[in-house]
Amino acid sequence: MVSIFQRGIWVISLVVMLSMAMPPIAAEASPTASIAALPGFKAVFSGTRPDNLGVHEGMLAPCPSTPNCVVSQGADAQHAIAPLTYTSADPAVAMTTLRQVVERQPRSEIITEGDRYLYAEFTSRLMGFVDDVEFYADPAEPGVIQVRAAARLGESDLGVNRKRIETIRAAFEAAEG
Repeated sequence: MVSIFQRGIWVISLVVMLSMAMPPIAAEASPTASIAALPGFKAVFSGTRPDNLGVHEGMLAPCPSTPNCVVSQGADAQHAIAPLTYTSADPAVAMTTLRQVVERQPRSEIITEGDRYLYAEFTSRLMGFVDDVEFYADPAEPGVIQVRAAARLGESDLGVNRKRIETIRAAFEAAEG
């Protein structure tokens, strides 16, 4: 039986071989092609949705020890990121604006939405890796939206989740006016 790790190595090797054999014009013709779109590979790279998502006693889940996660609540220096802030008196208005910002992000899908909570999955273009991103309008801190973003698989995300939150922050601040 082939392990997920072995299958992943095989796929990466296949991608490298195909990209070396593919003429440049063909590569440009399909810039959004995804290895994860191949039959049987989506499950390899998407991972399983974590069971610790959501708000528990006013907190988003802490990050694991791996450097593929950022969180605005109770994090060590490696995982810490500032929460989003908003000026609206109504957190529901801020969350609506945030939903619109998240929907405009590439390869995003909103999974759960409430008055004070938003959970979205982001899928990488080539390999189909899934990151879980959560936002929580904290009633204990008016004007603050706590954030958490984590890769499902791997040791490092090469800073992708931190960059994603900062991109969302900039778009949210611009939309808030």
